[in-house]
Parts: sequence; C-alpha cells; structure tokens
Amino acid sequence: MLSVALRTLRTRWATFTGSFVALALGVALLTVTGLALASSATAPERAPERFAAARVVVKGQDTLRVPTPIGDRESRLAHPRPVPATTVAELRKLGPVVADRSFAVRATGAPADLVGHPWSTAAFAPYDLATGRAPRTAGEVAVTGDWTRPGRRLHTDRGPVRVVGTLTSRGFESAVFFTDARAARLAPPVTQLAVEADPAAVREAVGDSAQVLTGNARRLADADPGRDSEALTAMNSLFGTAGGVTAFVSVFVVASTFAFAVAQRRREFALLRTAGATPGRLRRTVLTEALAVGALASATGCALGSHAAPRLAAWVVDNGLAPAWFTIGDHTWPYHAAFWTGLLVALCGATAASWRAGRTGPTEALREASAESGTITRGRLLSGTALLLTAAVTLGLSLAGDPAGLLHRKSYISRPMLLITAAALLSPLVLRPLTRLLTWLPGACALLVRENTAAGMRRTAALAAPVLVTVALAGSLLGATATLNRAKTTETSERTTAAFVVTPPTGTGFDDAALRRLRAVPGTEMSPTSSTSVHVLEDGVALIRSEARAATPGPLAATTRLPLAAGEVADLDDDSIIVNEEWQRHRVGDRVRVWLGDGTPRPLRIAAVMTTGTGDNGVYVTPRNAPGATVDRIDVALTDDADPKTVATALHQALGTGNGQVLTRDAWIRATHPETNRTTRLGLLLVLGIALLYTGISVANTMVMATSDRARDLAVLRLAGATRRQVLRLTGAEALTVVAAGALLGLLVAAVNLAGMASALALLSAPATIALPWQALGATTAVCALLAVTCALAPVALALRRHPAEPAGVRE
Repeated sequence: MLSVALRTLRTRWATFTGSFVALALGVALLTVTGLALASSATAPERAPERFAAARVVVKGQDTLRVPTPIGDRESRLAHPRPVPATTVAELRKLGPVVADRSFAVRATGAPADLVGHPWSTAAFAPYDLATGRAPRTAGEVAVTGDWTRPGRRLHTDRGPVRVVGTLTSRGFESAVFFTDARAARLAPPVTQLAVEADPAAVREAVGDSAQVLTGNARRLADADPGRDSEALTAMNSLFGTAGGVTAFVSVFVVASTFAFAVAQRRREFALLRTAGATPGRLRRTVLTEALAVGALASATGCALGSHAAPRLAAWVVDNGLAPAWFTIGDHTWPYHAAFWTGLLVALCGATAASWRAGRTGPTEALREASAESGTITRGRLLSGTALLLTAAVTLGLSLAGDPAGLLHRKSYISRPMLLITAAALLSPLVLRPLTRLLTWLPGACALLVRENTAAGMRRTAALAAPVLVTVALAGSLLGATATLNRAKTTETSERTTAAFVVTPPTGTGFDDAALRRLRAVPGTEMSPTSSTSVHVLEDGVALIRSEARAATPGPLAATTRLPLAAGEVADLDDDSIIVNEEWQRHRVGDRVRVWLGDGTPRPLRIAAVMTTGTGDNGVYVTPRNAPGATVDRIDVALTDDADPKTVATALHQALGTGNGQVLTRDAWIRATHPETNRTTRLGLLLVLGIALLYTGISVANTMVMATSDRARDLAVLRLAGATRRQVLRLTGAEALTVVAAGALLGLLVAAVNLAGMASALALLSAPATIALPWQALGATTAVCALLAVTCALAPVALALRRHPAEPAGVRE
C-alpha cells in the first residue's frame, strides 16, 4: 500500500502540488502565529520609566475593588483618587516628598503629545540637562528633545513661556518641565508622589489610603502602564484569527483537491478493484498519500515558519502593533502544534475523498463516457445540509437570546464560516442552472461554455468554491464593519440636535474661564458634559463598567435626543441615573447600587431607560455624581432669533486659537464617524489576503489537473477547425463564467450573513441598513478572475503546442 501511494505521488506529482503548497504555507503561518503567541505569553514586564530612580512612589487609588462570593472583582477607575492630604503630611515626616503632576500642554511647533511636569520630578527618570539650565521662575521651562533650543519663546495654552534648558530625550514621552510652584497652580490635584524613605515605613504610614509602589511596580506610575498588555492582546487576536482562517481554508483546499483527484482517478481505482483491491485498501491508499503529502508539507512549513517569525516580529514592532522590546523567543511547542495540525488537516481533507475512492466499482474501468454522473455526493449533501441548519439554528438562538452578541468582532468574524462552508458544499446544486443562466446567449462559444461547465461539474465546483469563499469572506467581514459603522453614524445623527458642538484639544478639558467665556455668547443654550464611568455588580459576581456622561438634565434635553424606551430626561437628578436596556436592572423607579467614576458607592434611582442600540448609548448622571470629571464637550443649541453665522463667530472668539474646535452638527457627525481600528483593519486584510492566496493555489491546481484530462477534448476541437486563439478564448470564457457564478454565490452568502446582523440591530432598536463593500467585492472578484483566467490559459497554451492528432488518438 505504501509503495503504491509513493509511486502515485511520483507519477501524479502535479495533482498533489496544490495540496502540498497549501499545507506548507498553512503550517508556516501556524508556526509563525504559534511562536508569536508563545513569545507574548512569556513577555517581560516593562521597566519603570519616569520613576526609575525613585525609591518609593505613592499613588492614589486607581482601581475599584468589590468583594464578591467568588473573590474580589477589580476595574480601573475613570477618575483616580488623589493622595489624601493627611497621608502626604505623614509621609513628609519620613523623608523628602516630591509631588508629581501631569497635564497636557499645547504649543506652536511642539510635539502633539507634549505633557507638563514639575521640575523636581525630572531627576527620577533620570533626565540629564543637555543645554541650558533648570527653570527658576513661572515663565521658564525646560523641554526634552531637540525640537527647540534655549532662549526661544513658546506660545502655549498655559501662557507664554521661555525655554531655558533642554534635556536628553529618553524616548517614552515629550515633556516640558515647569517650576514646582507653577505646575501646582496649573494642576492642583496630586495623584502620585515620590518619597525618599524606607518602603516599610511608607507602607505603614499610607495604610489603605493609597498604593505604595517599589521595584518594578513603579511602572504603574507611568502614563498608560497597561499599553504593552493591550498591544499584545490585540496582536494575539490578530494572529489567532489568521491561524483559524488558515486552518479553515487549508482543509477546504485539501479536501477540494483530493476530491477532484479521486474523481479523475476513478478508472485507476476501478482497475485496482478488478485486480482484487478491497474498498478499505483503496481508502487506506488515499489516506497514505495524504499522510505523505502532509508530512512533507508540514516539515517544509515548520522550516519556513522558523525563518519568517523573526521578520514578522520586526514588522509588528515597526508598525506599532507590538511593544518595542517584542522578539521571538526560543519555544518548541509551536513547531509540534503546527506540524501535527498540518497532518491532521491533510487527513481531514482527504477522508471524504478516501470514502469516495472506496466506493468505486470494478465496472468503472469499462466506462467510455467522460461525462460525470450525479451532481453532488450523498456525504457532501448531508454535510452541507447539516452545516446550513446549524448556521440557521445558531443565528436564530442568538437573535432570540443575545442579539448584541452578533455585533461583537469575534462573532462577525467566526460565525460566517458556517454558512460559507455550507454554501461551498452545496454549490453544485445551483451551479449548473446558474452557469446556464450566465451563458444564455446565442453563438457557438456560449453553447460550448454552457455544455462544458455542465458536463464537468466537479471541475466547475472545484473552481467556483474558492471564489465563493473569498468573495463571501470579503463581503461578510468588511460588510459587517461597514454596516455597524453606518448604524453608529445614524445613531449619532438622530441623537444630536445641537447646532454646534465645541470640544477641547484631545486629552484635555475646558477650564472654568473657558466655560464662562463660552456661556457668555448670546443666543445660545449650552449643555456642557463630561466623560466618566459607573460600575454595577450584576448577579452578585460580575462587576460591569459602563461609560457615562455627566450632564445637567434641562440643557441635555434641549441639545440631545436620547433614544428613550421609558422615562423622561427631565426626571434625572442628583439621586438618579439614566441607564440602557443592557443593564440587568432597567426598570424606571428601581434603585441600583453603583460605584461612581472615583469609586464612591451610591444607590441611585433609575430615572429613564435608553434602548441598547449598537452598544454606545452608555449612561447619564448629573455632574455631582461625576467627581473629578472635567467638561470635554459642549453642545450648543440656538435660540429662535439667533443667527448661526454670528453665533459661530462668537464661539470661535470665545474659545480662542488652539484651545479646541467649534463644529457644526454635520461636521461633528462626520468627525465622529466610527472607523475600524488599525489592528482590526489589518486583521481583516490579513484574512482576505490568506483567502486570496489559497484561492490562487486552489485555482491553479484545479486548472492544471483539469487540463491533463481535457487534452483530448481540446485536440478534437482543433481537428474540427478551431484555431488556437478560439480554443484559448473558449477556455478563458469558461473560467470567467465559473468565477462569475462563484462570485454571485459568495455575494448571496455575504448578504445573508449581513441580514443576520441587520436583524440583530433591528432587535436592539438600532438603525439597520446593510452596507455591502462594493469596491472591495469588485476588487476581490477581479483578482479571482485574473487568477482563474491566467491559471486556465497557461496550461492550455502549453497543451496546444502538441499536434492535435497526438492526444486525439489516445484512448483514456
């Protein structure tokens, strides 16, 4: 059996080339993703940056901890608590204490991420003076980097200052250092401080009022200490999705290749049956061939992956998808996992084909007709029907139980696979009538295309299936993000009734002086709101964080149309809250215990309930229930006699240059139009790239295999008077017809998938309009068509070099 399988591989090497390449590339990608995942799991923690030279750092509480029957639940606070004054006084008795402050600074010609600190904290990084001296007066600063020089004056949003020194940049921030007194006036709250004292004594003095950070824990005092873990999580999600799609498409390509190969070899298997081979022996032969191809391809893929992984690590670092220190470590389990997965994929893909080979009867060797009997095998029909029913049932259960789950990225990436696979398996049922419809034109060429595609239905299905998968993936994945983004934009449009929206620079808020100037603009009614959050404990064990906005109810009702399902905005007060239907308790009048943005627990009455929508409706509280929040948005409505142009000019003047922007309602909606984040976009493009690559492999392999079978047919056409150009034109027309059929089926599958998302949006009272990515679908179909035509014409052109009498006289 082994010798027969090896001789078959040597003789029919072209038949198995597509499976070998598909498996090798798949295993290589699995190896790369496995090494990346293993390296991220054992990644070192980032070392302290701003306080690397500090002995102890005391940081205000920034984490909410709620005890539950299964342990404490934790969540980050939106507004960390400042270090209590009594604690600061106790710490000063132990040793020198330096208060740290951080605040955004905007200056003409300066880096966009410029941040201010008191000068005394510069020694804890430590920063070294490169030129000049330290600031001594309120109007002097020292800056990091070489973007300016001593003696220059800077016009900042904190007032004009003069640069008196520059410091060597340490790479993690662009800082400007004020005198300690000036920094204290600009940012009075103290959320963290450095202490030169014994850590044990500091812990005793602080108690539970704040956090005491020493050693590597001092990194928690840096800006955004969780950015490394967030980047690695996003990267792992990207690679995990790529690995899953690779395994899915690899099985598909291998199964398609082996099924077509078995169909081609039916006479060969029939002769073996005539010679005494049992059905079990034929099945084992096919599986042995798959095992041999899988072993060679898996070994090749592991070797390719070991060389590609370091290059991928460098690429994700260069593109900001991973921390700068990320490298591929020395791990062995990814190689084992990828190798054995490759073997498993090869065996899974060949199993169905092996059973078909075992069912070959001895009389098949006596057949003269090459036309295929039967549109679809029983196993394929049952598998496709089962997957189709599974997709329908799971979609129905999700719509009935948790429609919001269908809007999550994991759902709209993984769920379409079921329907796509079912459609690919069942495609032969509709390909015959569909290709006849596409070739319903007069003329000999259309007639030949129609009859050739119908007679070679397995070849047609093998070529159309990868096109169907690729187009369906493109439409489902890109269409899901486009549909969701369109729904969110429509929600924003329906909610915003203000004529203007005023916002501060990113990461900052309006101070009291700016608010007074803006409120003084005549002919307006303003609703200043702040970003905050609230937490609620559901089922006694789940601590849920909800993004919230703090607003005064009267102005809020005048400038915003909330999507209320019950209650009134006017009922909001300091003892109540507006929630949405996602909350476990969402009945008007009920009281819920929440934790505010600074961790303060409060029981609040539900004043109104909003619909769930796309998940961005959030929560509303009054400013009193958002301690520590600063105003970061002002909605401006006009009185009846106000002139929009006059009000816009007055708002710009009151705001001042560089202190934010004034946007009209339409401009605000355009500015806040949701965009797919960079990691998700790269993930989707990677998935589509993998699908296109495997489409090319499958199409090339199918066309090369089919050409060897059709050599006699092509020669007969030549002998009947067809020129080489006419034969090539016929071959290209057949390929384009099959691609068109596969693309239409893929478009139908994508539309059905997006209809499920639209149904979920409708159930959540969100705008439900399907957005098909026509540009991406057109480009994907064009690439598939180019691949199919190229792969079809190349082997046919080579076959036509022979004299037509040679293959025409050879019996099959």
